[in-house]
Order: sequence, then C-alpha cells, then structure tokens
Amino acid sequence: MDIWDVVVVGAGAAGLMCAITAGRRGRRVLMLEAANRPGKKILMSGGGRCNFTNLHVDPDNFISENPNFCKSALSGYTQWDFIKLVQEYDIQYHEKTLGQLFCNSSSKDILDMLLAEAEKEKVNFKTKCNIERYEHKEFFELATSQGNFMSKSLVVASGGLSVPTLGGSDLGYQIAKQFGHKINELRPALVPFVFTDDFKLMSEKLSGLSLPVCLSVAKNQFVEDVLFTHRGLSGPAVLQISSYWREGMAIKLNLLPTLDCMAYLIKQKSEQPKALLRTIFYRLLPRNLVLELEKLWWLEKKEVPLAELSELLFKTLAEKMHNWNLRPSGTEGYRTAEVTLGGIDTNQISSKTMESKKQPGLYFIGEVLDVTGHLGGFNFQWAWASGYAAGKVT
Repeated sequence: MDIWDVVVVGAGAAGLMCAITAGRRGRRVLMLEAANRPGKKILMSGGGRCNFTNLHVDPDNFISENPNFCKSALSGYTQWDFIKLVQEYDIQYHEKTLGQLFCNSSSKDILDMLLAEAEKEKVNFKTKCNIERYEHKEFFELATSQGNFMSKSLVVASGGLSVPTLGGSDLGYQIAKQFGHKINELRPALVPFVFTDDFKLMSEKLSGLSLPVCLSVAKNQFVEDVLFTHRGLSGPAVLQISSYWREGMAIKLNLLPTLDCMAYLIKQKSEQPKALLRTIFYRLLPRNLVLELEKLWWLEKKEVPLAELSELLFKTLAEKMHNWNLRPSGTEGYRTAEVTLGGIDTNQISSKTMESKKQPGLYFIGEVLDVTGHLGGFNFQWAWASGYAAGKVT
C-alpha cells in the first residue's frame, strides 16, 4: 500500500492550492480526483474566463453560522498573494465590475498555472479515482478504484453538491460525519429563481432582457443587474440574493434604484402634460418591460395624458416601481447553483489550520465547509486561502 505524507481528496481550486503549498514544504502529496481531469469547475467558472478573485475581499462578503471563522485564513493568504502568482505567469486579466477580476483569455490560464505549480512541487494525481472506503488507524487508509493509499494527513477538498455534472457530491460531508462532525443545513446558492405564477408568463416574454435594479430580501439588498429568463429571474442581483432567500419568502425589486419616481412623474406632468405614461417610462426602462408593466399596473389609463392623471396614481405607480414584490416558487437547484450554502460546522474546525478538532491530521477546505462567498470571486479566494492555510501545516 502506498504511503504518502498528504492525500488530498478533490483536485479543484482549494485542493490544488493545498497540494502546491504542502509540496513546497517538501511533502509527498497525492491528489485523488473522481473526474477525468483536475479543475473542471475552474474551467467553466466566470463564463469561461474565471473570476479568480476580487480586489475588495472582506469577511462581510462571506456567509457562515460562524462569521468570524474565515478571518484568519483570508488574512493569511490575501487576494494580493494570488494576484502576484497570476502576474508571475504573465496571465492577462481585467476588472469587470465591483472589483471582480477575470482572465482576458480563458479560465484555462488559471488552471494551467496551478497545474504547472503542482508539477514543480512534484504533486501526484490520480483521476477517475472513486473513494470506496476510508478509515483511520495509525494512518488514514483509503480504498479506491485505483488502489489503496495511506497518509499521515488527509485533506478533504471535495466541494459541495453544486453542479453535479462537474463532480458535485456529498463525499466530503460523508467523511465529516464518519469522524463525528456536524453538517449545517445545505442549500443551493448563487442560483436563479423559478416562478410558477403569472410572473412566469411575463418573464418568458421578456427572456434575455437585463437591467440594473436593487433586489432585496429581508434586510439584505444588492444593486446589480437582473436577467429575465424562460423560467424566472437570473443575473448577478438574483444570484446574490438567493443566498439569503428561503422558500416562501417574497423578494422586492426596485426597478429605479437611482431615481425618485414620484418626483419624476410630477416633473414630467408639468413639463409634458400631453405625454403618455409609457412614453416617459421608455426613457428609464427597456421598452418591452414598460409595455408589460403597463398591462399590469395602468392598462385602463394607458391612453390618458399625464395632465389628466392624479398624484394618487403617481404615488401608487412609484410605490410599485420601487417595491415590486415577487414570490419565487423555488430555485433551479444544485443543477445550476454555483455553490452549496452551509456545510461542515466550522466550530469543530481550526480557523488557523483547517484541521478537525475531532480527528488530528484530518483537514477540510473550500466549499465543503460552512463558508460561502458572495458572487464575484469571493468563493475562489476562500478556496485559495483555506487551501493555503491547510497546506502550510499538513
């Protein structure tokens, strides 16, 4: 049976960073990956351009039942550390919006960089490798479809349930449970909403239309784009708010987040008394959306000029424009979710090393933990940071 210093389960972002970091310390590292190649989720990320980090990383960009847990790792390996590595490989990148950094060319640049670093540190890979049994005696012992392996340290970087076609599975949670760890509620996050009510008909008609809005649920809000789809709503604002949404909750859509709609209507009535409501809203919102809102909110007044409309109607319309309440029937689920919310309870994990407090030598990193970043490169930064933290000590 092969004996290794470190076995890493999962060759994604967190696993690769951990393996590279441990390899730099002279550790003999073996990576076990169920897919046919490492880093498949890296390749599909960011629309194929890989949003590899964010210029403005802060603990507030992460969701966890233990909000302080991520602080140590994020300060130990910052966005600037990863950017420095990217620059060393002369990978060209750009800031898209809100500090999000993307490759100019392809996600493959980031994966190739990580694989080159892994090769430099003599990291070994076993792909198409399914783990069939795991236990700890004197060492960790793993029976797999490609042989049996032993290691002093076992790092679980198997990700969550999101995008099962790219390898999302519950393996990490199974391993955690076997060693006595608690799993906090798991849910799909950074995921589009679906509707089954009348709004679905409207979203189908407007499919492909995108516009900037303020979207909120409970006390959380995001000012970003929303995208109408055949099934409901997507786009950055929706993906962000989905991490805070629960079944049955309504979401509030502010279609004019930078404008006082009531004041605008009164001013237009004074300046253009013969204009129609749809005409003045065409200047603010996409034409197709305005026509759908007209059917919904002022159909009986659609040919009445502004001069003949009351301020009470203006007030009602302004309220609807700023507070359009919608109730999703659900989300698209793990099939399209970018991440899994929840995970292994971090109260049972060292925040400095990612080591289990239940089983010495066992480490959990990346998405499998109850740490979920906002959209915008934060989940990758958590992968780099948590992988680095574990790699320094395994």
